[in-house]
Amino acid sequence: MKIIFAGTPEFAVPSLQALLASDHEVCAVYTQPDRPAGRGRHQQIGPVKALALQHQIPVLQPLSLKTDADLHTLLAFNADLIVVVAYGMILSQAVLDAPRLGCINVHGSLLPRWRGAAPIQRALMAGDATTGVTIMQIVRKLDAGDMLHKEHYTIQATDTASDLHDKLAQLGAIGLSKVLEQIVLGTVQAVPQDESLVTYAEKLSKAEAELDWTQSAQTLALKVRGLNAWPVAQTLYQDKVLRIWQAEALAIDTLLTAGTVSCQHKHLDVATGDGVLRLLEVQLPGGKRISAQAFLNAHLLDGVKLG
Repeated sequence: MKIIFAGTPEFAVPSLQALLASDHEVCAVYTQPDRPAGRGRHQQIGPVKALALQHQIPVLQPLSLKTDADLHTLLAFNADLIVVVAYGMILSQAVLDAPRLGCINVHGSLLPRWRGAAPIQRALMAGDATTGVTIMQIVRKLDAGDMLHKEHYTIQATDTASDLHDKLAQLGAIGLSKVLEQIVLGTVQAVPQDESLVTYAEKLSKAEAELDWTQSAQTLALKVRGLNAWPVAQTLYQDKVLRIWQAEALAIDTLLTAGTVSCQHKHLDVATGDGVLRLLEVQLPGGKRISAQAFLNAHLLDGVKLG
């Protein structure tokens, strides 16, 4: 098949790699325009674009796909299928109708659970036991198309959103390869989503990073994992932002006020609304990520109130 690939970030790279290793022809790659990044705010190309350029594939970076010129360019590739993985742009009906076999998407959740922008993080923060990827047909309604295939993953107790991102990216490539084979063989089966089971994964915001110590230790531990590696959970320590990269919930009763630190046995434990949150890896502004033990060696925290 002739395939147009549309994707931008690192999550999409394994799927493009799978296509490049297949018998299919990637005739073009669509990706978001280069944007300034880093301290110098220099223009940087995205991971998908970098991979496409390595393989001498035409790269297109339109600001939108709504103009007649954009649509004419896309139609000229005469693609059989468009594969979308974290492209970051809503496709018009004209674009969806352009390829002979339509458009399919690799989505980082087990649909219909967690439609939307942050399915990986929301699954963790909600305490889901399992997650995965869904290969689906694309329709105009957000993540509402028929499901073609699912790859399941059992969430581990230490998984962060960063960990899940990498694991699901690889599962997405595996699932995509299976679906493409089924399309070629004519055996693919489209299953409608159950609208009664839909949940939405709202986009993350920096405002969510602040920890509310009156919540339970379990809730806070899930939040720490879900916000790693962005925006990273945080609290205030002596009027400085203390970022919390790793923590674990302990089912320990405490009489301390929520947010109060206890440093018995060289542990950095914080009282919560229910249980204790043990901080494992932290970071102060301008500093490196360090273990809680290393942090305690340089700071006196016993009895200190965070937040």
